[in-house]
Amino acid sequence: MGRVSGRVCIVTGAAQGIGRAIGEALLSEGAKVCFADINGDKVAEVAEAARSNGHKDAVTSTRVDVTDRDAVRAMIAHTVETFGQLDVKFNNAGVNKPMNFLDVTEDNWNFIMGVNGLGCMIGMQEAARQMIDQGTGGKIVNTASIASRQGFDNVAPYCASKWAVVSLTQSGARGLAKHNITVTGFAPGVVATEMWDQVDKDLLEIGASERPGQAMEEFSAEILKGRVAKPADITGTTTFLASKDSDYMTGQIVMIDGGMTLV
Repeated sequence: MGRVSGRVCIVTGAAQGIGRAIGEALLSEGAKVCFADINGDKVAEVAEAARSNGHKDAVTSTRVDVTDRDAVRAMIAHTVETFGQLDVKFNNAGVNKPMNFLDVTEDNWNFIMGVNGLGCMIGMQEAARQMIDQGTGGKIVNTASIASRQGFDNVAPYCASKWAVVSLTQSGARGLAKHNITVTGFAPGVVATEMWDQVDKDLLEIGASERPGQAMEEFSAEILKGRVAKPADITGTTTFLASKDSDYMTGQIVMIDGGMTLV
């Protein structure tokens, strides 16, 4: 069987993009997966597609607002009721809304930091509580970004939120090691997803770029691999982080950016 055979995983932000790809890759390697997203209808369609693709008894889905602790608890309870336990939790849900640095508002800051920062912390805490209750240990995997390694002027709150993810990963690793729970993360660069399409439109709207696609082209010019990533470029690493092969890793962020940021 696959690298994560029999493991029960939750992936948030799984209605599209990287999150969907993570969940589908886990299924292909033998895991049971709860696809979770604030867009309940869309994530249910993703789960149904996975069932139709041969994973009938290994898939469930649920709507979740990752900033709502009760909703996160309900998501975990649903997963455990369906599959019996929780082994791996991917805190992948994230948002961005570019604004020029001097135009950033409190609402913009609070929205982005709420989902990307607070949402990550709540997800880590509630997953860890379930794993501790089970007494089996587990893995928590957080989605960071190249923006966790350097600041960009049009997405300052997003950068701050992803720096927060790195700090939470390190803090969680220290705090949960005694429970045999590892906490790791990965940092994608420019990935061709629906989220990036929206960011491109937003950058155009605020005057940070002059034509559609310009922002991605400019970022791509710095990628040593010479192209933007596809979600499939990310999932080899994410499946590794969910598997026993990464059991001796904790507190680390793996860069998956095609050589864009060398740290």
